Parts: sequence; C-alpha cells; structure tokens
Amino acid sequence: MLEFGQTDAAPAGDLIKDATEATFMADVVDASQEVPVIVDFWAPWCGPCKTLGPALEAEVTKAKGKVRMVKVNIDECQAIAAQLRVQSIPTVYAFWQGQPVDGFQGAVPGSEIAAFVDRVGALGGDGGLAEAVEAADTMLAEGEAADAAQTFAAILEEEPNNAAAYGGLVRAHVAMGDLDQAEAVLNGAPAEISSAPELEAAHAQIELARQAKDAGPVAELRAAVEANPDDNQARFDLALALHASGEVEAAVDELLDLFRHDREWNDGAAKTQLFTIFDALTAQDPIALNGRRKLSSIIFA
Repeated sequence: MLEFGQTDAAPAGDLIKDATEATFMADVVDASQEVPVIVDFWAPWCGPCKTLGPALEAEVTKAKGKVRMVKVNIDECQAIAAQLRVQSIPTVYAFWQGQPVDGFQGAVPGSEIAAFVDRVGALGGDGGLAEAVEAADTMLAEGEAADAAQTFAAILEEEPNNAAAYGGLVRAHVAMGDLDQAEAVLNGAPAEISSAPELEAAHAQIELARQAKDAGPVAELRAAVEANPDDNQARFDLALALHASGEVEAAVDELLDLFRHDREWNDGAAKTQLFTIFDALTAQDPIALNGRRKLSSIIFA
C-alpha cells in the first residue's frame, strides 16, 4: 500500500510513546511540525489517569496517524510539567507546529475524548491525500490508467469515504475499457458519498463510454445531417459519435442545435444528453459553462 503522510501502517511505537525530559523536544515540539501531538501528563498514583490514558490511546490509534500521543510522567519530568504550568493531573495538551493549541484537564467522557482527537487530527490536514488524488488525476490524464487506479485504490484504503478517489477509480476503469468493473466500483461506494459530485460525474462518464461503443462513423453521420438537416436521429447520433471521438464541444453544439430545432424530440433526448455530458465534466470546464449558458438562453428565449 502507498503511504500518504502518516498512515495506519505506522508502528504503534511511533504513534504513542513515553517521553523524558531529554526527548520531550524531539518527541513533541519537533514532531508537531509535521503532525499534531497530544501530550498526556500523568502519574502512577493518579486514579483518573488510569482511565483517561487508555481511552486517549484508543482514540489516537483509531485516528490512524493523523495525530500522535506522548505520555509524560510528571514525577520523572517535573521541569517540563512546571514549564507548562501543569497544576493538576490528568492534564492533556495538543501541540501543533511547536506550540500548545488545545487541551483539557481532568477525566472527561469518551465522546469528548473522541471529539478532541478528531479536532486535533484535523489541524494536520488530510495526511497528503489531496496531493495523492491530484497525482493520480495527472497519471490518468497522461494515459497511465492502471497506475492511477492503484493510487486511487490506495487512497481509499486510507480514507474509504474519499469521493474524489472513488470517482477517480471509476474513471480509471473507464479509461481501461472495463466498464463493468467501473460500474461495480461505483455501486460499491459508501452511502454517505453516493450523491457526491465526483460520483455523479463518474456515473455520467460510464454512460457516455457505453454510448461510445455503439457510435457510428462521424463522416457518414455528418453527411446524413448535411443531406437532411431535419433528420433529428442522425443529428443525435452525430453528437454521440463526435463525443466518442473526443470532439466534446462539437457534440454539445450539435445537441444544442437539435434542442433548438425540436426540444421535445424523443422525450427531450437532446437536453438529457447535454446534461449527461455536462455532469461528466468538471463544474468549471469551459465547455460545460458555455454549454449550460447557451442551453439556458434557448430555454428562456
């Protein structure tokens, strides 16, 4: 599996460790430059510490590397406790980029511990997953679909609800021509992200790819349209063929002409196809932006 920042593959000793006065600077201050560090000040004679410590460790482990934990025995590290003005225990501080940024004192409910760890973990971002998604998108754009698929899959191992990675994995399978697998991946997406724009776009791309398999020759269809401009089916088929050949803007233009000529033809097939194309593009794609604007002007003319 690929690594993106801190991952669940990190050894437990790296996630949770005991610090001394000699190692505190490296374990907490220096380490927090890269990932948030939670510091648990405790003592063997402290009853509440025996409950809080394990609960905190459990939540840190669940965070899978988005946050680390350092345990400081105040009996052995009195200078550090005094410097940070620890007056009672248990006391918990969160360090980010060398500075204490959050914390609490005393035993707290498990729900508050979980919320604290989530909040602290969020300070460090997504562990490089966004950069990994961008790298995979670049691979896909450069024709390296198999490598892109492996990267998207690795990202999903780290973050199963990453909609961008799910959509990317679907697109990678589409690019490899495996539409059945692409559809299987899409259908297996978690319910929480099933309506995310990235998955809606992936669904549209699968539909367009299936249409492309049945698309006719562009030259023949263009000749048919020129011979009979009122042949709506020929114009619609020409749009499918143009899109299949990569001429997306030309396909949109043909569909706009068809919609302008007969918006009700075949139950509004031209409009439906336009939306499928727009959905498959990014929201800021010039073809989508211009196409939507032209479609709106026809509808409201």
